[in-house]
Amino acid sequence: MRVSSLLTLFRPALPLVLGLSLGFSLSLLMVSWTQGNAAEPCGDELANGGLFQGSQRVDPQGGYGGDAGNEDFQPRIIPYNKDLNKSHKKVFRTRYINTELGIRDRLLVGVLTSRVTLNTLAVAVNRTVAHHFQRTFFFTGLRSPKPPHGMTVVAHGDDRPVWLMYETVRYLHKHHGSEYDWFYLAQDDTYTQAERLAELVGHLSAGQDLYMGRPEEFIGGEERARYCHGGYGYLLSRSLLARLQPHLDTCRNDILSARPDEWLGRCIIDYLGLSCMGVHQEVRYRYFELRKNADPEREDSPQFTSAFTVHPVSEADIMYRLHKRFSQIKLKQTYLQIQQLQIQINNLSALTPEGTAGATWPIGINPAFQPKTRFEVINWEYFTEEHIYSCADGSPKCELRGVDRADVSAVLEMAVERLNERYQPQLRFRKHHLLNGYRRFDPTRGMEYTLDLALEVFTQKGHSQIISKRMGLLRPLSTVEIIPMPYVTEATRVQVILPVTAREQDYVGNFLDMYAMNALDTHDNVLLTFLFVYDPFDAQRVSQADVFARVKSMITEVEKRYSDVKIPWISVKTEVPSQVKLMDIISKKHPVDTLFFLASTWTEVNADFLNRCRMNAISNWQVFFPIHFQEYSPAIVYHDQQPSAAGSYFAAEVLRDGRFDRHVFEEACFYNADYMAARTKMATDIVDNDDLLESMDIYETFVRYSGLHVFRAVEPALVQKYVQRACNPRLSEDIYHRCMLSNLEGLASRSHLAMALFEQEQANST
Repeated sequence: MRVSSLLTLFRPALPLVLGLSLGFSLSLLMVSWTQGNAAEPCGDELANGGLFQGSQRVDPQGGYGGDAGNEDFQPRIIPYNKDLNKSHKKVFRTRYINTELGIRDRLLVGVLTSRVTLNTLAVAVNRTVAHHFQRTFFFTGLRSPKPPHGMTVVAHGDDRPVWLMYETVRYLHKHHGSEYDWFYLAQDDTYTQAERLAELVGHLSAGQDLYMGRPEEFIGGEERARYCHGGYGYLLSRSLLARLQPHLDTCRNDILSARPDEWLGRCIIDYLGLSCMGVHQEVRYRYFELRKNADPEREDSPQFTSAFTVHPVSEADIMYRLHKRFSQIKLKQTYLQIQQLQIQINNLSALTPEGTAGATWPIGINPAFQPKTRFEVINWEYFTEEHIYSCADGSPKCELRGVDRADVSAVLEMAVERLNERYQPQLRFRKHHLLNGYRRFDPTRGMEYTLDLALEVFTQKGHSQIISKRMGLLRPLSTVEIIPMPYVTEATRVQVILPVTAREQDYVGNFLDMYAMNALDTHDNVLLTFLFVYDPFDAQRVSQADVFARVKSMITEVEKRYSDVKIPWISVKTEVPSQVKLMDIISKKHPVDTLFFLASTWTEVNADFLNRCRMNAISNWQVFFPIHFQEYSPAIVYHDQQPSAAGSYFAAEVLRDGRFDRHVFEEACFYNADYMAARTKMATDIVDNDDLLESMDIYETFVRYSGLHVFRAVEPALVQKYVQRACNPRLSEDIYHRCMLSNLEGLASRSHLAMALFEQEQANST
């Protein structure tokens, strides 16, 4: 959920707000299909379209046809009786419900380009259109030496225009003919108003053969039939594509034409008997021909403002200017629609039991959250133009910087702008300074602001005066976006890596106990590898007295208790145990598809966190750095009482006396292939700076040397007992500083520290 940039001024100004809309995707339903032999009666009826026998389709002229291969169906229930004499295989499930029900996506977009314009016009089309559609392909004869990044380019190997069209239509039918209802083809010098095109196909029935675009006469103009001009784009229905496919080879050999769109139109007319249609089912395909040297930002004719496509676009810069112009038109229409809806809501509110008082402001936005108990009260944050008085680290006052400073500046600017919109030309306002500022985030509405402003007011005669005025603004929640993510599963094996130094071996016993209880007893798909880090002195004495002998005996006991479990270990000698150095050794000993969980000796491994590790670490996409919950020192928090009993990590008591430690980056989940790719890019910098391996950790390595999403989030299932970490001064200054801050802030909360100091002063005074 994101916060819109649109700000709304409180009464009495007319609000301009955006509402919250939710998007939903198809998910898997709990319905089972039994996978049996293909010769079974039920299987035959499914394969032959028996589910839809007797269905009818609506004819374009208003009649009905009996073709069962079309999309407008009357469903028929098929009884299923299980044959006890036949053996049935295991239940087979597809991943998504739309696969089982045969639901297709609505529209696929194909753009015809060339090697010359692929990196210019095609890139402009991709940046203005592609993000509006689920799939967009760019078809070309030959690839350019450096194809643009982030575009799906299909090269057919021949630059002849008609051959490119032939291969494109054949490719669409072969690879996506059963996945989409509509196919839109256009040239790369065509600007497409994506939202209007999507709205157009939403009003058309996919069960009919349709060839729709701008009708154009053939050379000579003697026929009544028309083909669709390729410069303005055209729509092909799935059924038309299926009927056309058997005739493509014949059309390629028999029809001679220099224009690919004319060739396709002739093929459709000759073998399917369909002509290009500009109007279908009272829906018109609207287009606009852009004049030479025309300025898109000055176009305001009805033909332009309502067009689906604009052609010709000679330069990429014109494509972007067209997109800007149509975005301005859409935004203006949206504002007007919002105002009309607000007027309607205000008029209808008088008919409700609450009357006009029931129409909360802003009109159309959810009312403010009403807390039922004092624990549900949403706190207001106080701020000025320089400072904010609620800081992330708990300090009473901190400098206003970054996104917070930009947010406050934008709010102040918008407040003055809305005042001028309301009172000009009689009065003109200019901000003098901010007296007081308050803000809070309401999850049902958005970010609310209350401002006390000192304003300099100017009249039409030039007189000025400084006044103070309180204003309220709202930054409402906008459309909720569903971010597409690659498919992941909770069945992935996790390879836990545990580095241990001589100072940390006392905590290994608790780690092994929790690992055995949460992973080995539950037969979770987890493997554990120890990495013993020797300093040079201990490494020389390993044959006489192994400093890790006790830990190794613990591992042997666990292997005896679980006969099918082997816990390997690796010994490393180093003076500076940096994460990158240690991970280099581990990475070489595992396959590239290994999912690593880099743990610490104070980590308590559990199933819930391991599942989140599997879901949040995505190969070639995202790495996961959890923020564990660190308990406070019991010597300070519970110095005069018994600590609360915590039976399990998810008990409410566990997360009461502690904090999420944002200074520690030791735990991490990532794939070996992603680490190796980042490490390869890092190798060039190591040549110039030998100390880079010691000055960086795994987190900074991914941030600087990978293009992956680095996901950093609090993890309540990852709980650590209090420990005083041994900070190594041999590591980088930044890592050492974070370690010291973690120790200091992990002692206790401010209230506990204040109480301890107060009791100490009381004891000293007596």
